[in-house]
Amino acid sequence: MSIYLVVFIVLSYLALIKCIYYRHRRTFAKSFARVVNVLSGRGTDGADVRALVVTAHPDDECLFFAPTIIRLVEFNASVHLLCLSEGNYYKHGAQRKQELLDSCAVLGIPASRITIIDHANLPDDPKADWSTSLVSSTIAKHMRAHSFNMVLTFDGRGVSGHANHVAIHKAVRHLANTGQVPNDCCLLSLVTVGLLRKYMSFLELPLSWLLPSCLCCIIDSQGYKQAKAAMLCHRTQLLWFRYLYVTFSRYMFVNTFQVIPQGPKNLKIY
Repeated sequence: MSIYLVVFIVLSYLALIKCIYYRHRRTFAKSFARVVNVLSGRGTDGADVRALVVTAHPDDECLFFAPTIIRLVEFNASVHLLCLSEGNYYKHGAQRKQELLDSCAVLGIPASRITIIDHANLPDDPKADWSTSLVSSTIAKHMRAHSFNMVLTFDGRGVSGHANHVAIHKAVRHLANTGQVPNDCCLLSLVTVGLLRKYMSFLELPLSWLLPSCLCCIIDSQGYKQAKAAMLCHRTQLLWFRYLYVTFSRYMFVNTFQVIPQGPKNLKIY
């Protein structure tokens, strides 16, 4: 009898996940519209959305943000990527730049919308203390040049705790707190979850769906294949533990975001 109960619970849980996939596809447009005001009155048309994903290294875009990029591209949004280093920690910078372009092509971001920063003071190094002023000015300059109305990046824990990820969040928070973000631009941070949730793969979806967040991006099995194909473009990074990550990380299936609150506009610092 207990075996039947276990089977029933497992099948019910899988059915719940399938229902979440189905409902997410129906409700994503509405939840997205609540976050980005420019969509009001335009139904499911995301053509007015100019989204910038800010990452630290080549491969961040698929290891952490693939579900979001795939859903935004499907939603007809104009998705751009700003990567703040070449990923030259192991002296593979030139190769990793090309890998990033190949990965983004799989995810749906053309090369014309990709900017890779190569700055001596922004090295790919978990021990490097990136300057908040340098990172924030770099991001602000890119935002002004392209008039983005959505910026997505890491939260204060950086998903993996990498110092470069955390530095980007600090820089975006600095822009928000000092009023350097346009009124029509929303800032979103990718929620870092605990270790157990992080490696529950798609089984974590009910928690992400039920817990409060301002935006939840979920991809199905076809989207996962696309995200996995993007990661396979990063040949220099395909160590054994990365295969485990691609298989078990919930970030390959779902992203949840919180709004980064913005301070007073046009604030002058003396």
